[in-house]
Amino acid sequence: MAKNAPFSPSAGSRRHGESSGFDELSGLDQAKAFAGPGTRPFRPLRLHHDRYPGRPLLDTSVSHAMLRRVAAGAVGESLRIYVPDRSLLFSSLDARRPGFERALELAEEAGFTPVIRLAGGQAAAFLEQSIALAWAMPDVDAHLHIRPRFEEFANWIAKSLRRLGLDAHVGSLPGEYCPGEFSVHIAGRVKVMGVGQRVIRGGAHVGGVLTIGQSELLRETLAPIYQVLGLEFRPESAGGVADFDNTLDCETVITALIETLRESGYPLENQRFDGEIEREAEGLFPIHRARVSAEDRKSMGAVLRASRRDAKTLLQGDPEK
Repeated sequence: MAKNAPFSPSAGSRRHGESSGFDELSGLDQAKAFAGPGTRPFRPLRLHHDRYPGRPLLDTSVSHAMLRRVAAGAVGESLRIYVPDRSLLFSSLDARRPGFERALELAEEAGFTPVIRLAGGQAAAFLEQSIALAWAMPDVDAHLHIRPRFEEFANWIAKSLRRLGLDAHVGSLPGEYCPGEFSVHIAGRVKVMGVGQRVIRGGAHVGGVLTIGQSELLRETLAPIYQVLGLEFRPESAGGVADFDNTLDCETVITALIETLRESGYPLENQRFDGEIEREAEGLFPIHRARVSAEDRKSMGAVLRASRRDAKTLLQGDPEK
């Protein structure tokens, strides 16, 4: 098996001094949400930069295996932040649409490996100039805390981008790809990150892709795919942070993300995955491989449905084996 490749961000991404903490919450009091008594306490957060070059299917499946480990109590709360390979991330909801097979062809013709991601929502893209994020949290009542997780995750991203001088906020834009209340946009004009969830027994995954550059490629790739899927998409609503500051790159933004977590009180522990996680991930390939029959996917024993309140959250009805 190919060894994973770590990414080590450098220090010193701050451009504007800001106080610590997330400051754009809706629906939760900020102090209670992140540090107050009786709520989810700060505990060590395992930080991974592992990546698997040339193996997009394995990359997604490793994040799923990480979630299973966290939900089972085998490891603590874990966060992956890494630069992915080019791939087109479809949801299992996309796979039910009549135009899905043609959408797969369009993705491959554009040079993207199609993968079924963990969360709900609609098609999104990993680019070489983007940042993949996967946060696995233990929670015996995970289905009750969907909104707080969305808020925490999206506001962490927005605050990190503001510290880099960007006018970043949380909220949906008309005609955005993979639409959702907790998208992150710049100046109310361009969506740069979407976020989704997967809930299983014992834990939850919150994930997203933050676009840095290659905005034109993003728009050119998504437009025909959304068309054949019968979904609304306004191309000018999609872009990356480098559209607003061309000095920004993946390394600088990753450093800002980590600094924001530290200032907000998270004790971070740098970790590397062991080799066994690849074997666990390979067992999940039938779930995340885009070209697989619905019957084969059912054979995995995973009963998935979208949350009644938010199609970007997938609830897994049966416990994972």
